Amino acid sequence: MSKFEFVFLCAALMAMNALAIDIMLPALQQIGTALNVANENHRQYVVTSYLIGFGCAQLIYGPLSDRFGRRTPMLIGLVIYILAALAIIVVPSFAGLLILRFIQGAGSAGTRVITISIVRDIYGGRQMAEVMSLIMMVFMIIPVVAPGTGQLIMLFGNWHLIFLMIAVGATLTSIWAYKRLPETLDPANRRDFTPTIILQGFKIVLTNRVALFYTLSSTFVFGALFGFINSAQQIYQGIYNLGEWFPVAFAAVAIFMALSSFVNSKLVGRIGMRKLSHGSLFGFIAINTLWLMAEFYGPQPLPFLVFMMFFSISMFQFGWIGGNFQTLAIEPLGHVAGTASSILGFISTVGGSLLGAVIGQAFDGSARPLVFGYFILGVVGLVFVLIAEKGKLFQPHNPKI
Repeated sequence: MSKFEFVFLCAALMAMNALAIDIMLPALQQIGTALNVANENHRQYVVTSYLIGFGCAQLIYGPLSDRFGRRTPMLIGLVIYILAALAIIVVPSFAGLLILRFIQGAGSAGTRVITISIVRDIYGGRQMAEVMSLIMMVFMIIPVVAPGTGQLIMLFGNWHLIFLMIAVGATLTSIWAYKRLPETLDPANRRDFTPTIILQGFKIVLTNRVALFYTLSSTFVFGALFGFINSAQQIYQGIYNLGEWFPVAFAAVAIFMALSSFVNSKLVGRIGMRKLSHGSLFGFIAINTLWLMAEFYGPQPLPFLVFMMFFSISMFQFGWIGGNFQTLAIEPLGHVAGTASSILGFISTVGGSLLGAVIGQAFDGSARPLVFGYFILGVVGLVFVLIAEKGKLFQPHNPKI
């Protein structure tokens, strides 16, 4: 497999998660109406239940992939994802929908954990960061096109067709992976699937200061992103009355994030992950400080173009933080990459989704809870980076990192 195909396949696998969330955002209002959800903030649980299932199941996939290899656990997870999407088409209640979304997220978890493990099997250091940035750049195509696709599907039918589309996309990607993706786990690195071995792996991960605290920092930064995803429909359609233009606004911000990932892939080899990500975290905090001041002292709501300016710049910084922090976290744990990826993914996804849910549920008809959340989570993320680096920022530990 060429590097080009490898990047696109890994991006497609990881994009199963974005597809399951972003394509149905325009349908949240219709889902709530169809399933008798009275509180509009409760519609956000369609996102949160998926993310919690996605995060919790990562604890299982890592040890499984370290024992049985990368291919089989991933393909099993994809089958679960597809079956859950098909079952949602006929679900009769909101509670049933949330349960199936949890199961769908659990199936999808393998794509996140195992894809990162596969990349770590093949690459390391700055080269891994470069490949992860390219994967994230391609991955960001989904947030660009998915909401518009969901809106388009609803012109020809109801929200059930969106989940049929999710199942079809996952089936095609599964066939591609089955045909083309080789086994990348070195037989010498296989670990027994026993409670003792699994707990040893957990100890290795959780006692590594750099890995743990970069993961905690990622958790808080991802919490900001999940907070936006939860309240995006209410902000774009409720505050700014964009209607069918909602997917366009969503895509515009996603394009900034994709551009950021592309630039990161070009710069990280020369500048290094720490300098890029640390500088971006300071930039993230600075722009959100200005945004918070504008929200409290400017007109309410802020003019849409001003809102989009602040948000796009903030998300551009995010593109230099997310991939680099994840690479810095897993870099010292290559010998237990599957277990490491699962534990780190569990912490960042479940923690981030819960933080995002708090921000989303705080929605009060304005963007202030979102912006305040961005500011606070960015500051806490910086504290964890300072602990990881013992207070010394911007300093690479070796020329490869």
